[in-house]
Amino acid sequence: MWLRNYSASVYLFLYAPIALIMVFAFNAGRSGLAFQCCSVQWFGRAFGNPFIMEALGHSALIAFTSAIIATLFGTLAVFGLQRCGPKVRTVFEAFTYCAIIIPGIVIGISTLIAFISLFDLINPWLAHWVPQLPKLEMGFTTVIAAHSLFTMALVMIIVRSRVDALDTALQEASADLYAPPFDTFVRVTLPQITPAIMAGFLLAFTFSFDDFIIAFFVAGPETTLPIYIFSSIRRGVTPEINALSTVIICASMALLFTSRYLQNRRTGA
Repeated sequence: MWLRNYSASVYLFLYAPIALIMVFAFNAGRSGLAFQCCSVQWFGRAFGNPFIMEALGHSALIAFTSAIIATLFGTLAVFGLQRCGPKVRTVFEAFTYCAIIIPGIVIGISTLIAFISLFDLINPWLAHWVPQLPKLEMGFTTVIAAHSLFTMALVMIIVRSRVDALDTALQEASADLYAPPFDTFVRVTLPQITPAIMAGFLLAFTFSFDDFIIAFFVAGPETTLPIYIFSSIRRGVTPEINALSTVIICASMALLFTSRYLQNRRTGA
């Protein structure tokens, strides 16, 4: 019984603040810290704010692009590792998990240093040989690149778990019927791993859309939605921010539950 109560207390500690934000999103007053029941006006004001909508568009574009890149290259990396030796595969799998375990602030700082070093190396060469091109700097491209590398590890873990569970007899039967390897992949392997690929894409999109730490270091002058929220709460929490946070929480949970459903989905279900 005490273990059950302890678990309930842990979940209450984790999710009670989130639930409180969602309650305060329906505040009728102007203060984000004093609740007056009840109104939905702040949802309309949040999505009527041009700065919020611009930041939302930036985050959606970055998340979608980085999720596409991470899903494509992460899936290809999984099949590449399948053809490696056990020692090489173990090393690369360890690096994959390290990309998730390492704190985001470490990834953000290291990525920032890497981009600055790369730009200092390339920009003088571009200015000398191709002076009409603009110099490389922080912006959408650097955020997409950083998010793609980070979320690729998530895609690899999800897809690899599905690839390892595949029934190799189906692929062998396809080969016995003289099907080329590409046709076997398209007609046999791909349909079985599609739920895992879609789950990896949704998870990559969610992590990229919600990320603040890495984007804060490499976004340059561009503003994503988490960066906008952080900048806004430095001047005080408003019901408008609570309403916006509520929408983000609901959207993220929907994507995560969909991703989980796709991971548990069996082929042919």
